[in-house]
Amino acid sequence: MSDSTLATPSDRSAEQRRRALRPSLNVWQAVGLSMALMAPSMAVNINPQAAAPSVGRAIPLAFLIAAVGVLLVAYGFVRLCQYYQHAGSVYAFVGATLGPRSGVVAGWGLVGTYLFYGVTTSSVVGIFGTSFLQRTGAWSNPPVDAPFILTGAVLLLACWLTIASIRRGTNVLLTVEGATVALILVVAAVVLIRLLAGNAPSGHGFTLSVFSVPPGTAPSALFLGVVFGFLSFAGFEAASTLGEESLDPRRDIPRAMLATTVFGGVFFVVVTAVEMMGFGADKAGVAAFGSSSSLIGDLGASYLSSWVGDAVTLGATVSAFGCCLACTVGSARLLFAMNRDGFGERGLGRVSRFGTPARAAVAVSATMALVLGLCITAFSAVPEDTFVWGGTIGTLILLVAYALTTIGAIRLVFVQRRMPVPRWQIAIPLAALALLGYTLYRNIVPYPASGPGHWFPVVAGGWLLAAVVAVLAAPATATRLGRRLSESGQEEGAGAVSGSGERER
Repeated sequence: MSDSTLATPSDRSAEQRRRALRPSLNVWQAVGLSMALMAPSMAVNINPQAAAPSVGRAIPLAFLIAAVGVLLVAYGFVRLCQYYQHAGSVYAFVGATLGPRSGVVAGWGLVGTYLFYGVTTSSVVGIFGTSFLQRTGAWSNPPVDAPFILTGAVLLLACWLTIASIRRGTNVLLTVEGATVALILVVAAVVLIRLLAGNAPSGHGFTLSVFSVPPGTAPSALFLGVVFGFLSFAGFEAASTLGEESLDPRRDIPRAMLATTVFGGVFFVVVTAVEMMGFGADKAGVAAFGSSSSLIGDLGASYLSSWVGDAVTLGATVSAFGCCLACTVGSARLLFAMNRDGFGERGLGRVSRFGTPARAAVAVSATMALVLGLCITAFSAVPEDTFVWGGTIGTLILLVAYALTTIGAIRLVFVQRRMPVPRWQIAIPLAALALLGYTLYRNIVPYPASGPGHWFPVVAGGWLLAAVVAVLAAPATATRLGRRLSESGQEEGAGAVSGSGERER
């Protein structure tokens, strides 16, 4: 793209429109948002249990497969963020590379993922928060609906912080998350030392069998557990929604995502392995693992002291709130960007006096509350239900959004040759597509005949189908989206391509 092209009036107006979101965030604040949405201290306490019925003791192996998959997917996000800067994340990336209709489907998909994850994480705050208050005597006899009272308060607070400003919030969240992760690592180290020394409770010992499939378990069943690995890693891409608010987006956003992904991979695999060994890799240990309400909290109380377990539970509660806030921030910016490009600077595409997408934040928070209310009134759900339901539906949608983004990266980098990248690297996104596709397939086929799982693919597919129907029914809007995508923050990054002669041939 030439300098003269960048200087056109349409580009100048697009630049003014894009900068309605104020650039003020550095790389650590971008890391803070991704870490907050990934919420490792929450995820490692409550996500692995859901995989136990499918994979048994091999949960660390399922998380290892998920870690490899997320690293492969991260390649596409990093390349796209080096080229584009936009608040719309996958909506902008896919829209610019595969067309506006595909962009809307991907963007709407990620909005749905963040919405359902907001339901999940706000439920976790209710579960952990009520448990902590009850165990410490601060709320000795909470009512039955106490977790949902905390859940509602969390949604209101997350909405307010999203509207006011995220800069201060991301700093605080990163600090709290870092402290809790450090405590978890200390507990994991103590558990590991006792396992190696042979003085662990109940005679448990160190074993690498946690990285092997139990006898009688089909290898394909691993991918029923891998989905909860993706649930734990989900959020590394949240920093991509800050493309218009970062001071140096083409450097800081890719670094934030890559750092979060690498850390998460090591953290989840190591800690889940220690957790499984700490509970015991035998049948009784797997059963105790699956029934735990806070894995590290229970291990901390068993291997160290009860106050350690309480401290971990409190930290995981704060982590869950941070994840809920990050879901609200990410989905609000996605919804803002899509409405701004489709309908202009009005309605949900308008920013507040704080320079934040306030109306979009209210819309997504209200939708999270509506989903929770529907689950409670129509299906008599308890917080443990809304946690699992929201997490599974959100992850199924996320796999599709990840796949579309990966295809867009392939087209940008290896078909259009917009970046000087060696051709052999195409193997990375192709491997990502294979892993995403098989994981999605194994969670749909064979189709769950009954129970809540019967509705997960229906709700996830229905959410994506709504976007497909919308873009087909409104071709004029899709055309307008395509035009504004090409004008709004879609210019090539400095140095992305310095000349056709520098491209890899």
